Amino acid sequence: MRTRRRAAHLPTLPCLLLAAAAAAHARPPETWAIDPVHTRVQFAVDHAGFSKAIGTVSGSTGTLRFSPDSWADAHVDVEVPITRVDLGDARWNAATLAPRLLDAQRHPSARFVSRDVEPIDDTRARVCGELTLRGTSGPLCLDVVRNAVKRHPMPPFRRTAGFSATGTLSRAAFGVDAWPSMIGDAVELRIELEATRSRGRDDGTAEDSPEDTAR
Repeated sequence: MRTRRRAAHLPTLPCLLLAAAAAAHARPPETWAIDPVHTRVQFAVDHAGFSKAIGTVSGSTGTLRFSPDSWADAHVDVEVPITRVDLGDARWNAATLAPRLLDAQRHPSARFVSRDVEPIDDTRARVCGELTLRGTSGPLCLDVVRNAVKRHPMPPFRRTAGFSATGTLSRAAFGVDAWPSMIGDAVELRIELEATRSRGRDDGTAEDSPEDTAR
C-alpha cells in the first residue's frame, strides 16, 4: 500500500517543478506611463432612439503596473480629462459638459483605479475597479485585450505596450441622469491605450534595457 501511495504522488512532482521554474523566470511587475497622445476613450449612447451619439476623450494620463509575462499583480490608475469631451459639435460639447450632465466645471476629470484582474488567457483579461465620475464612485468592469508589448519602431524606440478595452456603464449610477427621454442610460465604452515603460531615469523618461533593444 505504501508503494502505491508513493507512485500516485510521483506524477505531481514534475508539475510542481515546472510551476516553480515558471515562477522563478517570471518578470516582476513594471511601471508603465500612459501615453496621452495615443490613448483615447470613446463612448456611445442612445440619442432618442434615432442613433447612437459617439464622442471621444483624449489626453488621459496615469500609470500601469504589469509584467509582460503575466496578468498577475496587474494594476491601472488612469485619469480622464472630461473637459476634453468631443462629440463633433461645439454646442453639443457645451451641453454635455453643462451642470445637468457631466458638470465638468466642478468635476473636470474622471478616474479609474483597478481592483481585480481576472486573466482569461495570455492576451485577455477581465479588469474590474472603481470609476469616479461627476463626483460619484462606483464599480466598472472592462474586457481588456493586450495587443502588443514590444520596442516601438519609431524614435526614441521605447518599450511600448498597447491595449484595447470595452465595457458598459449606467450614466444614472454616476449621477448623470438628466434628459432620460432623450439620452439612453447605457453608455458603451471603447478604450485604446498605449503606455511606455518607465525605467527610473533622472530625466523621467523611459529607457530600454539591453534585452529590449534586441527584440
